[in-house]
Amino acid sequence: MKPSWLKIKVPLGTNYLKVSGLIKGNNLHTICESGRCPNLSECWQAGTATFMILGDVCTRTCKFCNVKSGKPLPVDPTEPENIAAVVKSMNLKHCVITSVDRDDLPDGGANHWVDTISAIKNQNPETSIEALIPDFKGNTDHIALLAHSMAEVISHNLETVERLSPEIRSKAKYHQSLNLIKQIREAGKVSKSGIMLGLGEKHEEILQTMEDLIAVGCQVFTIGQYLQPSKEHHPVLEYFHPDYFAELKEIALGKGFLAVESSPFVRSSYHAEKHTPDMLLKKRT
Repeated sequence: MKPSWLKIKVPLGTNYLKVSGLIKGNNLHTICESGRCPNLSECWQAGTATFMILGDVCTRTCKFCNVKSGKPLPVDPTEPENIAAVVKSMNLKHCVITSVDRDDLPDGGANHWVDTISAIKNQNPETSIEALIPDFKGNTDHIALLAHSMAEVISHNLETVERLSPEIRSKAKYHQSLNLIKQIREAGKVSKSGIMLGLGEKHEEILQTMEDLIAVGCQVFTIGQYLQPSKEHHPVLEYFHPDYFAELKEIALGKGFLAVESSPFVRSSYHAEKHTPDMLLKKRT
């Protein structure tokens, strides 16, 4: 049984309906819906959403993720301009883009990623962008396309601690993900990653994960409670009290992260507007 602090808000409000209409009307996808994000109501009512490109069918079968798995449809060439137009309609100051894994594509979808970011910037030059990217099988050339794109923030989640990574993540490798984050930071981008709690990790392993991320230059860290999407997914082994998340936030900041979001409902794009280069610079000063 879920504890009392894990109550999800019911979607309400005119902004929620507007965002929903824009997304559906333009045949777009969001990780908010596909991933059953507990913050969907709050974010959509605030006029924000995390767009998911390259379709809504993933080529991987991670044990924690609610996104559909299977054979994806061909890439939609109109998607970049459609998303850019919706970003403009929503008057977004900050935009978050993510995608399914497309292991069926020669470049893993990297060029479509760049096209989408470029289209958003062309129509919305003042909008900052966070790209929450897959691992592209560790291909440094494909990662470099994103590292040198116009996105200000590049995020890639470790999802869990090293010991549990082979069990929880499909094909993705812990140290391969760390190398990706290192490459992103070396290119001068704001680097960001996150993990979920409740999968069976130990406190010492969480601290080691923080150390591993700091070692490769990760600047922003998110920690949230894992919530089982269905009975077919990995079970929740433990629910952590908000006080524990607050404790981890202080520890992470002490280790050198510039920004940390840590609470049961935190997901990687939660409060993403606070993680832009300008906002991080304000934190330093």
